[in-house]
Amino acid sequence: MKFTKTLLATTALSAVAGVAAAQEMSNEMTIVSWGGAYQNSQLKAYVEPYLEMNPDVNVIWDESSNEAVAKLRAMNEAGNITWDLVDVVASDAIRLCDEGLAMEYDPEELLAEGDDGTSAEDDFGDLIVSDCYIPQIVYSTTFGYRTDMVPEGAEAPSDICSVFDLETYPGKRALEKRPINNMEWALLCDGVAKDEVYDVLATPEGQEQALAKLDTIKDDVIWWSAGADTPQLLADGEVFMGSTYNGRLYSVIEEQDQPVGMMWDAQVFDLDGWIIPEGLEEADLNRVKDFIKFATDTKRLADQANYISYGPARASSAPLVPENMKQHMPTDPANSQNTFLYNYEFWADYRDDIDAKFQSWLAQ
Repeated sequence: MKFTKTLLATTALSAVAGVAAAQEMSNEMTIVSWGGAYQNSQLKAYVEPYLEMNPDVNVIWDESSNEAVAKLRAMNEAGNITWDLVDVVASDAIRLCDEGLAMEYDPEELLAEGDDGTSAEDDFGDLIVSDCYIPQIVYSTTFGYRTDMVPEGAEAPSDICSVFDLETYPGKRALEKRPINNMEWALLCDGVAKDEVYDVLATPEGQEQALAKLDTIKDDVIWWSAGADTPQLLADGEVFMGSTYNGRLYSVIEEQDQPVGMMWDAQVFDLDGWIIPEGLEEADLNRVKDFIKFATDTKRLADQANYISYGPARASSAPLVPENMKQHMPTDPANSQNTFLYNYEFWADYRDDIDAKFQSWLAQ
C-alpha cells in the first residue's frame, strides 16, 4: 500500500511537472532571423519592448533565415516544428505558402490596425504578396565599395556594371552565394534591357548567358552567405566592392565610420517579413499571434527605422520615420533614380531549378 501511495504521488507530481513544462513552453518563442544589424533592429524595436510588457516570455534567436525553406521542409517531413516565427524574403514566403509550410492568415484578425484607424489590409496594401506573408520592411540589395581603394584617376563607381569592370576597378568582389540578384545584374550588364531580364532568365539560354557573364569575374569573387559578411570584408579591406543589404552598409558607413561608399545604381528592391510555420501547438501559436499584433502596429514598424535604414512596410508608419534616416532609405528619391524591381513570383517558380544550376556552376 505504501508503495502504491508513493507511486501515485510520484505520478501526480510528474503530471504537475508536465503541465508546468507545457505552460513554460508556451512562453518560449523561437524567432528565426538573419543576425547582425538587422536582427538587432528587430530586437530593439519589437522584442525588447514586448518582453518588458511580458516578462514571463523567453525569446530564443535562431539565425537561419537564409536556410529557412530547406529547414522548414525537413522539420515538416520529420513532424517536428521547432520554430515559432520566421523572418523570410517575399519569394521564400510564397514558396513556403504554396507548399503548405506557412500558415495562411486574415490580416484584419492577426495584424494591428493603423494608428489612424486604417485597416491593416489597406495600410500594408500590395506588400501583402502572399496569403501567408506578414510584410515588415522594404529594403534593397546594393553595393558598397572602399573609397580608399578607388584607383588614382578613376571616378568612384556609380554604375552597376562597374562590378564587372576589373580593368578600371581591380580587386576582389563579394557576391551572395545564390543566383538571385547576381543573375539579373549579369544580364543587365550583358546588354539585356531591364524590362526583358526575367523573360530572358526564364529560358535555359538566358540562364547560361547570365552565368557566362558571371564567369568573367568568378576568379575574383568571395561568395557570402550571411548579411554581415560583406560589411566585414569591406571593413577589413579584403574586397574592393561587394553586394549586401543597404541597412548593413548604413551600419558600416555611419555607425562604424569605415571608408566605404554606397552605390545605389540598379539596387534591387525587396521585402522582408514574417511567416508563421504551419502546425504550431495552440499555446505557441497564441503567443506568436500576440507578438505579431504588437510588432506590426504603426509605431513599432516605424521604430525599426531608428536602428537600421529600411523603410516600414505599412503606409501609416512612413511619416514617423526619423528625418535623419530618410536620406539613407532605398526609397529616398535621390537613391532610387535607377532601381530594379525584384520579381517575387518568378523566383518562387524558378528558384529551385536555377539554384541547382548556379551551385553546379560554382563547383566547376
